[in-house]
Amino acid sequence: MSELLRGGRILGSRIDVVNFTSSLKNDVKLLRHVVNINRAHIVMLVENRVLQAEDGSKILGALMGLEDKLTLKPGVEDIHMLIEEKVIESVGMDVGGNLNLAKSRNDQVATAIRMALREEIISVMEKVISLQEALLELAEKNIGAIIPGYTHLQPAQPTTFAHYLLAQFDILGRSLERLFDAYGRVNLCPMGAGALATTSFPISRERVAELLGFDGLIENSIDAVGSRDFLLEALAALTIMAVDLSRFAEDLILWASMEFNLIELPDEFTSTSSIMPQKKNPEVLEVIRARMGSIIGEFTAASAILKGLPSTYNLDFQEATPKLWNAFGIIRESLHMLSELTRKIKVKEGVAEKSFLSFLTATELANMLFREYNVPFRVSHRIVGALVRALIDDGKALSEVTPELLAKISENILGSPLSVRSEDLYKAINPESFVESHNVRGGPSRREVERMISVRKSLISKFKDDVSSLRRRIEDSIANLNFIVKSYVTQTFHSKSMKP
Repeated sequence: MSELLRGGRILGSRIDVVNFTSSLKNDVKLLRHVVNINRAHIVMLVENRVLQAEDGSKILGALMGLEDKLTLKPGVEDIHMLIEEKVIESVGMDVGGNLNLAKSRNDQVATAIRMALREEIISVMEKVISLQEALLELAEKNIGAIIPGYTHLQPAQPTTFAHYLLAQFDILGRSLERLFDAYGRVNLCPMGAGALATTSFPISRERVAELLGFDGLIENSIDAVGSRDFLLEALAALTIMAVDLSRFAEDLILWASMEFNLIELPDEFTSTSSIMPQKKNPEVLEVIRARMGSIIGEFTAASAILKGLPSTYNLDFQEATPKLWNAFGIIRESLHMLSELTRKIKVKEGVAEKSFLSFLTATELANMLFREYNVPFRVSHRIVGALVRALIDDGKALSEVTPELLAKISENILGSPLSVRSEDLYKAINPESFVESHNVRGGPSRREVERMISVRKSLISKFKDDVSSLRRRIEDSIANLNFIVKSYVTQTFHSKSMKP
């Protein structure tokens, strides 16, 4: 326990107990923000004449550069008390003892977490955008690269690798939107809420929020110190992203296998076996897939910690916060690795020429029978299904179908044979024709994919501008706070130097 808190209600604590409950090691991430909170709070107290300007300037002087000079020490329960100890050590109890005037560790820690979290969110948003850029770059190179699309992990219909990559872009886009939404609720300031009931001093909560770059206040003081739903919301956004990224990684792992053999992963993101020289193991993707599970675990653990707590502040909160930082660290590193890997993926040539994949166009054959020969779709579906079964039984591909075979199959179902023109038949089962004919909005045709790439390039520019605006807003606010603090400290220095 800090010496500042001994001798009052509590005479002292065992060092092992203090170390057991201390958050000091995890608080290092909050140090810079806690210093800035104290600076903004002291500026506000001086402006509102709660604290004399001379005393406020001395405290601000002690806080200047403190984040670079502070050394952690055992026996102190958190970073807040350590900072207060150092300020009092620097300017004395008569002045430094007022550092915690009109505030509490409760509103201060909630504010510091929000300040650190908003930076984490911005950093992750930048990494998401980088991955989206990688996806667009790869999509532009593979607009005509036909690959099988799968349902139930069975070859289903032809599509293109570009079409698939655009789907991943849009999935990430929704995660980005969730992070933007969460940011709006994270960037609200709890300062001035005190322990839970504000303060009797005439403070300005709005001024502190402004100096720290917040967009507004968490107004109700009980809510301000006692809520961690912003933490869960951020973790929930990461959890959804983790599920999506894990599925993306799984696709790439499967498609790079010898059985699928659709893509080639860059060597530098794989490894080989210590015993089997033929192996090319997708280890980076496997680690990403596993770590996405860790993010889900952090969300679950934080939810379990917070679910049964009584209102306002409880020390349980400090056990949930590291879950947040760990999840953000994992997602940030994984997004970076995935971006670098994605840019170097290559699609294998001749994928669509594999005989067993010829059946991917069966749907279009059924569509053609309806379109050109007036066969009801459900009936044409049955005819084509019977045709596929017959071809497979004979060890043949759909590309080996003949008008005569189709006539024979259709006669068994219709009672009379369908006479289908060869050109209609072969156009329907051609993978390239299939893709180009599917030019409905959002489809895989070249025209649609090129249009979607163009639209998403514009989205990337907007996302970048929006994220840059968030970062700039914080940086400008802190720069202004630094200027004000320096002005106060410089005035005090000049006042002292002018004295005889």
